[in-house]
Amino acid sequence: MPIVTLDANFVRTATCPEGKSKENYYDTAITGFILEVRSSGGKTYAVRYRDTHNRQVQHKIGDAQSITFDKAKTAAKLIRSRVVLGEDPAGEKRNKRITPTLAGYFTERFLPFAKGYKRSWRSDDSIFRCHLLKPFGHCHLDEISQQAVIVFYHGMLADGYAKATCNRALILLRLMYNLGKRWKIPGTENNPGSGIPLYDPNNARETFLTAEETQRLKERLGHSENSQLKYIVPLLLLTGARKRELFDACWQDFDLERRLWRINISKSGKARHIPLSTSVLSILSELPRWKGCQYVVPNPASLQPYTSIFRSWNTARKEAGLPQLRLHDLRHSMASNMVNSGRSIYEVAKVLGHAQIKTTARYSHLSQETLLAAVDAASIATGINWSQPQAQATI
Repeated sequence: MPIVTLDANFVRTATCPEGKSKENYYDTAITGFILEVRSSGGKTYAVRYRDTHNRQVQHKIGDAQSITFDKAKTAAKLIRSRVVLGEDPAGEKRNKRITPTLAGYFTERFLPFAKGYKRSWRSDDSIFRCHLLKPFGHCHLDEISQQAVIVFYHGMLADGYAKATCNRALILLRLMYNLGKRWKIPGTENNPGSGIPLYDPNNARETFLTAEETQRLKERLGHSENSQLKYIVPLLLLTGARKRELFDACWQDFDLERRLWRINISKSGKARHIPLSTSVLSILSELPRWKGCQYVVPNPASLQPYTSIFRSWNTARKEAGLPQLRLHDLRHSMASNMVNSGRSIYEVAKVLGHAQIKTTARYSHLSQETLLAAVDAASIATGINWSQPQAQATI
């Protein structure tokens, strides 16, 4: 371990001793500043130091043929000062090399975790592939700036995407970085999606079936090519269940004597029970059953849960003159019907399985007739006839 006074002249004339593959010459002035001379004739500047774990590490400055001695010496002083302040330049350089791209991180770490953590992982996969992969997939995690994300986010809106869709893309990017920071993945120390305000989607659609519309829809269901549609639609309307909850429902989930339907995994991730009306019990008794099939409303062709019934549903709703009606609107209508029948918002929340009353309030719609009856009741409660008698006309 020769200790010498490193200067430009020494670097130019230094050689590797015969019989050795390399030799390190340590500078007398800057602690840890070395010149590595190899038997091949190559020479490299570097700084050796001990990191916070007391491990000896070596931070390469550059090749002696590519960088002058004066610049190497200046770099060595800067590196040494950072070490004294507790930094780890070599570690940071190493992290730069192993920082994954956004696409690599999503595929190798985030998506496998999401599959076991989120029921909506398929939605995350779709959002990433459709919106984030092209602009950012090739970028290393520490290359994506907040400004680049802002341009991307506003660009989505300018391209005609709904505000809710733009928000989902930004939220997914934020979540990826937040989890990456928790997992100590290089490049996720700064979240480029944080601090960007989300759009207010203001897209709450209030679609509730009237009695007349419900009758029209019922008539068209009987003519559908999908023989299960005439059961699926009323079950959704009369239970307030979500589409996927009904499609995946099994007979063992129903306690017909106690009039309860247990949904083992709901949207909130918790089990809940739906009380069954006499009308629902009647429909369940009419449902066709297949030997060996556990599902309540399976696809007759496969005896497996439906993945989609959009084609037959779209035909039925159009024929009923309700082209904008969504299957999820049947759940809204269930809430509306309960409220207009005098049931409390708390009862509705319990049936729908909402954790927060404010969620139920969006779905509970009071009809004009109910509101008129309410104000008339308030007027009667005063006990006074507020109308003024007309003055007698003078002759």
